[in-house]
Amino acid sequence: MPFRLLVPLGLLCALLPLHHGAPGPGGTAPDPAHYRERVKAMFYHAYDSYLENAFPYDELRPLTCDGHDTWGSFSLTLIDALDTLLILGNVSEFQRVVDVLQDNVDFDIDVNASVFETNIRVVGGLLSAHLLSKKAGVEVEAGWPCSGPLLRMAEEAARKLLPAFQTPTGMPYGTVNLLHGVNPGETPVTCTAGIGTFIVEFATLSSLTGDPVFEDVARVALMRLWESRSDIGLVGNHIDVLTGKWVAQDSGIGAGVDSYFEYLVKGAILLQDKKLMAMFLEYNKAIRNYTRFDDWYLWVQMYKGTVSMPVFQSLEAYWPGLQSLIGDIDNAMRTFLNYYTVWKQFGGLPEFYNIPQGYTVEKREGYPLRPELIESAMYLYRATGDPTLLELGRDAVESIEKISKVECGFATIKDLRDHKLDNRMESFFLAETVKYLYLLFDPTNFIHNNGSTFDAVITPYGECILGAGGYIFNTEAHPIDPAALHCCQRLKEEQWEVEDLMREFYSLKRNRSRFQKKTMSSGPWQPPAGPGTSSSENQDEAREKRPTKQKIPLLSCPSQPFTSKLALLGQVFLDSS
Repeated sequence: MPFRLLVPLGLLCALLPLHHGAPGPGGTAPDPAHYRERVKAMFYHAYDSYLENAFPYDELRPLTCDGHDTWGSFSLTLIDALDTLLILGNVSEFQRVVDVLQDNVDFDIDVNASVFETNIRVVGGLLSAHLLSKKAGVEVEAGWPCSGPLLRMAEEAARKLLPAFQTPTGMPYGTVNLLHGVNPGETPVTCTAGIGTFIVEFATLSSLTGDPVFEDVARVALMRLWESRSDIGLVGNHIDVLTGKWVAQDSGIGAGVDSYFEYLVKGAILLQDKKLMAMFLEYNKAIRNYTRFDDWYLWVQMYKGTVSMPVFQSLEAYWPGLQSLIGDIDNAMRTFLNYYTVWKQFGGLPEFYNIPQGYTVEKREGYPLRPELIESAMYLYRATGDPTLLELGRDAVESIEKISKVECGFATIKDLRDHKLDNRMESFFLAETVKYLYLLFDPTNFIHNNGSTFDAVITPYGECILGAGGYIFNTEAHPIDPAALHCCQRLKEEQWEVEDLMREFYSLKRNRSRFQKKTMSSGPWQPPAGPGTSSSENQDEAREKRPTKQKIPLLSCPSQPFTSKLALLGQVFLDSS
C-alpha cells in the first residue's frame, strides 16, 4: 500500500479543537499547568535521590537509598535523564551533567553489556543530548552538530557494540564484552527486538560522523529478520543468529518483538525510507489478520496463526501510539481504551493480564513504572485533543505518587494487587515515564514545535536547519531531530578542507597541517571478517545495499523535493485512496 506525507502533525493538531474539560475527581477537569508542576516535582524527587544516594552507579535502589550497576556501569540514570532535564527547562543542570559525563563515563571496561540496552539508553541518550546541546546553552565546538564530545562518546559506545554484528546472518548477539568483544560460548539466541532496534540510533550516527558502518549493520539486521518471517507474514520471539532458525515461535506485538515494529515505522519517517514503511505495512496486515481480537492483540504461533497466549502485556501499550504515527487513529483509540480499563482496574498496568479471565497472571503482577501507555496517550492527544487522554495522565500521576513514592525516589511496584514494592527504580522512569507525562501536559514545549521557530546552523558542509520540530523518539524516549541527518552529508575527504575554513572563520587557532595528518591517518573502524569473508568484502556488500546518496556541490544547500521538506514537520500516513 503506498504511503504519502500529509500536513505536519503540529499544523494538523492546530486545526483540531482541544478540549480542556476532562472530568477529574469531584467533576473537576485535570488542569495541565497543575499536573505539569506535579510531574516536575516527581522528576526532581527521583533525580535528586539518585544523585544523593546512587551516583555514579547505574540506578537507584529507593528502598535502601543506595545504588547498583544494572546495564554496564555507565551512570546510566544520568545519561537517560539528560534530555529530560532540558525538556523540563533546566539548562544549568543539563550543562553540568554534560561535563560530569565527559569526566566520569568510560566505555573501555571489562563488562558484559546488553547490546540492545546499551544502544537505546546510552547511544540514544548521548546522541539526543548532543543534538540538543546548543539549545541548552552549551558552548558547542566548531563543526557542530557534525562533531562534539557527546557525539564522540556515542560513537565510542556504538563501536563497542559492532563486534556483536559479526555473525553469519548479520543479526547481532544479545551481549558483548565492552573490552574483549563477544565472549566465547556466548548464546546465539537473541530476541527479535534485540536485532531490529538499531536503525534510528545507528543511521543518525552514520549521518553525523560520515561512517556508514553503523547504518550498514542496522539495515542488514533488519533485512535478515524480514527474510525470516513465516509464510503467513509473522515473526517469532527469539532466533538463533548463527543459523537463522527460530527458537521461540510465539508471535505478537509485545515483549521481545515490540521495538522491531516501532523502528520500522520510525526509521521510515526519520530516513524517508519507503521500503521500511512497506515492510511494516505488510506486517501490520498479518498482525491484524492473526493476532487482533476485539481490539486486543494476542500471541499466536508464527507459522499457523493459532492462539498460544491470550494475554495482554504492559509493553504492548506502545502500539496505539505507533498506530497514530501511520494515521490509524480510530483503531489506536479503541485499543488504547481497552488498555486504559486495565489501568483503572489496578492503578497501573500489570506485566501480564489474562484477557479472558480479566485478571493478572501469576508472577507477572508487577508494574515497574513503565511508560508505554502514557507514551500512547501523549501521541494520541497531540493528534486528537481527546480529553480522555489527559485523564490517563492524571490517573498515572496520582497512582504513581500514591503507591510508588518513597523517601528516596519511586520504587517499582512488585504486586499491583497489594501494592508491595521492589527495591529498584529503572532509569527509564526518568527517561520515558516522566518525560511523556510532562509532554502530555505541556502543549507548548519545544518538542511540539510546529515549525514556527528554528535555528539556522553553519556546519563544515554548509547551512542547515535544526530545532524546527518533528522529533523522532527512540524507544527510550530520546528525541532525535530528523533535520540533523542532513547537516553532515558530504564526502569525508571534503570535510577536512571545509572544517579548516570554519575554524579560521571562528578564529580558533589550530595547526592545519597537523590536523589533516591526524585525520588522514585514522581511518574508520573495520569490522572483523566473517567466516570465509574479508572485512572489506563485508563492507562492500553492505554498501551495495545502501541507497545511493546524491553528491551535492560544496558549500551549497541541497535541493530537496517538497515531500522531503514537509517531512521535517510531518508524519507518515496511509493513503486511503
